[in-house]
Amino acid sequence: MEHFKDSKKSKIKQKVTLKQAFKTIIWPRRNIVFLGLVLIIIRSLSGFVLPLKSKVLLDEVIPNKDFRQLYILILVVIGAILLQAITSFLLTKVLSIQAQHLISELRAQVQKKVLSLPISFFDNTKSGALVSRIMTDVEGVRNLIGTGLVQLIGGSFTAIITLVILIKMNVWMTLFTFVPLSIFGIIALKSFKYIRPIFRARGKINAEVKGRLTETLGGIRVIKAFNAENQETEVFEKGVADIFKNVKKSMTATAIMTSSSTFLIGLATTGVMGIGGYYMIQGTMTFGDFIQFTFLLAFMVAPIVQMSNIGSQLTEALAGLDRTEELMNMPAEEDNEERTIVLQNLKGEIVFDDVSFAYQEGKEVLNNINFKVPSGSVTALVGSSGSGKSTIAGLSATFLNPKSGTITIDNQDMSKVQLSSYRKNLGVVLQDEFLFEGTIRDNILFPRPNASETELQNAVKAAYVNEFTDRFDDGLETLIGERGVKLSGGQRQRLAIARAILADPKIIILDEATSSLDTESESLIQQSLSVLIKDRTTIVIAHRLSTIKRADQILVIESGNIAERGTHDELIAAKGRYFDLYTYQSKI
Repeated sequence: MEHFKDSKKSKIKQKVTLKQAFKTIIWPRRNIVFLGLVLIIIRSLSGFVLPLKSKVLLDEVIPNKDFRQLYILILVVIGAILLQAITSFLLTKVLSIQAQHLISELRAQVQKKVLSLPISFFDNTKSGALVSRIMTDVEGVRNLIGTGLVQLIGGSFTAIITLVILIKMNVWMTLFTFVPLSIFGIIALKSFKYIRPIFRARGKINAEVKGRLTETLGGIRVIKAFNAENQETEVFEKGVADIFKNVKKSMTATAIMTSSSTFLIGLATTGVMGIGGYYMIQGTMTFGDFIQFTFLLAFMVAPIVQMSNIGSQLTEALAGLDRTEELMNMPAEEDNEERTIVLQNLKGEIVFDDVSFAYQEGKEVLNNINFKVPSGSVTALVGSSGSGKSTIAGLSATFLNPKSGTITIDNQDMSKVQLSSYRKNLGVVLQDEFLFEGTIRDNILFPRPNASETELQNAVKAAYVNEFTDRFDDGLETLIGERGVKLSGGQRQRLAIARAILADPKIIILDEATSSLDTESESLIQQSLSVLIKDRTTIVIAHRLSTIKRADQILVIESGNIAERGTHDELIAAKGRYFDLYTYQSKI
């Protein structure tokens, strides 16, 4: 997918740094983060009680057999442990909930952004891949606002305090342990730099695989009809194999960090044993000092190891934010400063003035098209497949933008009109109409959820939907399945027309609206369409030429040009391309 394949330059430009994340995500929620830092500092400080009191226990309480001080010491340690437990609970309660709330907000923002992108973006992007980007890429944010980043800062705080105490206790033992830990830190930083592009690539691969899987499940009837289960399985297996290879790379880097930490920390521990043993034999270090040093060393090492894991999580989070930022930076349809015109009291006159269009550079689909659709009139587009009819309809619906020339609506340049002000007056009935999973009622009410029951029933009757819903046990509450799979083609088409009637638009575009219908259904639909298009500007694409005899004008489109134009009778009398098409269909 070209939208997902960035050049090296754009990757550098779009890379989300921790500084950017801090500015846009963390700083606006600074109060919550600050509370988390306070809690983790309290938890860290309370954690020092046990190792510090261990020296008192071994060097003072036990030798002096001081039971009173022993009881006090136990109460103090229990209090510290209880405080640790309470602050840990509050940390999870406050930060984890806030992180999940942020994820839900970001998902909503990304979904809103995706819906604002032009149709061309969706033509080149798998829906399953977009679902992955909306639902998965933002999940790593929990490591920025959640306990991850706070633990990283809290761990650093604990490690620094511990380091200061250890230096005061014994400089040489501390230096001996600090050297291997510093080496581990360098290895960890190098690993994070290596892992980040791997995580970014993983997001893309996941999106591709999920996109293909979504297509596979949506096209299960085609797959089974052509006995292509094995073929789809092979495609999916290749996708998950690519994911495995990516995961293997990141696991290798993680394994290097883990094995390095095991070796270097083990080396530091061995050094502490040797040096500590030497000092105790000489009598310059007590057993309590040694135990306290060992406890505190664990306090310094544990956050460092934990920080390496958190660092990996933050790397994954930033990689996901890279991809999210890339999506959020894409220009929306309405992000054109020239679109300032708000249509008021739309009449619906559409004019194509010398319009050309190409999906690919150098391969024009339309060539200098000129025609006018008067307000309230019906214009029919006919011609062979691939001639450019649907492209004209797409331009009329503002789903596409002309390469050159001008399209006007009520004498206003369409390229300068706010799309929302135009589309609220637009109704579209497509050849393969999309229906949402749910009930028949839900689908008809889609353009106007708050329409009255009377308005709904009028639309149902006008489109002859009641002709089949009256036979269903649940009537309008009948569940139609994904994409309306439980309805016939004719039933789906009538439901779509009822939806358009309820929307009450000023402009109607009908793309092969009767192509899925049998003769009986077509007769019913023609009656409902006459209601739908009355006093509305209508553009009709039709292969069945018998359905457009009453059109005010008919445009014959061939190879991106208007080959003929006129009424049905005029074109029949001209005995040109339209005459050939019509007489051929009449014989059939």
